[in-house]
Amino acid sequence: MKVDFLRLTGILFVSGLIGLLTGQFMLCLFTGLLLYCIWYYRILRRLLDWLQQRTDNNAPELPGVIDEICREIDFLKSRHKQREFKLSGFLRRFQEATSALPDGVVVLGENGTIEWANKKANEYLDIRWPHDANQRIANLVRNPELIRFLKSTGNNKPDSSLQLDSPARASQKLEFRITSYGDSQKLLFIRDITDIYRVNQMRKDFIANASHELRSPLTVITGYLEGFSDDTETCPESWRTPVEQMRKQATRMQRLLEDLLRLSTLESTDEQKDLEPVRVPEILGTIYQEAQTLSGLMEHIFYLETDPDLWVKGSHGELFSAFSNIIFNAVQHTPGRGIIRIRWYADEEGAHLEVKDNGPGIAPEHLPRLTERFYRVDKGRSREKGGTGLGLAIVKHVLFRHGGKLHIESIPGQGSTFRCDLPSRLVIYRNDLQDSSLSA
Repeated sequence: MKVDFLRLTGILFVSGLIGLLTGQFMLCLFTGLLLYCIWYYRILRRLLDWLQQRTDNNAPELPGVIDEICREIDFLKSRHKQREFKLSGFLRRFQEATSALPDGVVVLGENGTIEWANKKANEYLDIRWPHDANQRIANLVRNPELIRFLKSTGNNKPDSSLQLDSPARASQKLEFRITSYGDSQKLLFIRDITDIYRVNQMRKDFIANASHELRSPLTVITGYLEGFSDDTETCPESWRTPVEQMRKQATRMQRLLEDLLRLSTLESTDEQKDLEPVRVPEILGTIYQEAQTLSGLMEHIFYLETDPDLWVKGSHGELFSAFSNIIFNAVQHTPGRGIIRIRWYADEEGAHLEVKDNGPGIAPEHLPRLTERFYRVDKGRSREKGGTGLGLAIVKHVLFRHGGKLHIESIPGQGSTFRCDLPSRLVIYRNDLQDSSLSA
């Protein structure tokens, strides 16, 4: 910069001196500045030409501050190349790693355009990279359920997955999961769950068939035991206690088989299709009376709060089973004279059944596993109460089939809260049904 300043000062001095000698001071000064500007423009033009060439040639030798600018540009270009080389290495390793994954991976851009896909995506969905680059996945995989899934998971919902038959292989079952990242990008993961699906199907079939096969002989055994127990003349005194114990265990086995069959039926379909208006307040009134009978000598204190006009669309039998399991579960695990609050209400998110108790509560490590089959926090106490260990599993599947979810909160020593959440699309009100029937 000092050289440029001295050069400009020299030109002004020479131009001014010539102007004084010729008597044309301003004209000579203007001419000197004009020549300096033209010279500087030519230097800037050379700099622009070098930048526009976009080659690896070194910067031209230019005078003054322009030369320093060239040196800085050279440095920035060199650093950019190093970063680009590193990023290319990271991208290459990422593509190699994802190509080696047993799962299919598809990078989706805005509007579901394919930005990258690994080899497994070609095997599972017949997406070929780079041939299908910038194609919309909806144009290549024409499955309405998958398209709805991609649109509904824009907010990166946890535990969101979809199971579909493979469009490439009829006998293959695939699981789809999606994760959002960046501004509008998504990662679609495709996993082959054919073996898992077959094992689960075999398990379901075995449970259903075994339950059906055991039902008949158990009914016969229970009938004979009831006959022995009721006939005091035929049944000796020494047999009565063993017979009564066998009768109780047989009854417990019947309840277990009924729950297994009910759970197997619920698992056979993913979503409840036959929706009808369900009078939930009447259901809760019936369950409330049965819960008081179940409480018996324990004398629980019940509080029932319902909106009499709040109904839902769903399956009457399934919702009755789910709600009764939740309430009876509270009765069985709340100590004598404990408080049980039952509330049926709605808000902007949907309809909710909330059951609170002031029982012993549940430790945090047990909460994630409560809806598993046969999982019990206190195994001995649950068996004494006659529980099958399938109640909450049934509740979970019923709510899932209605698009709902089970929410559990518990603090040891302070009680538990079980809330059944049903989506707002199922909520209806009695007055709306009456108005529609009158208008019809």
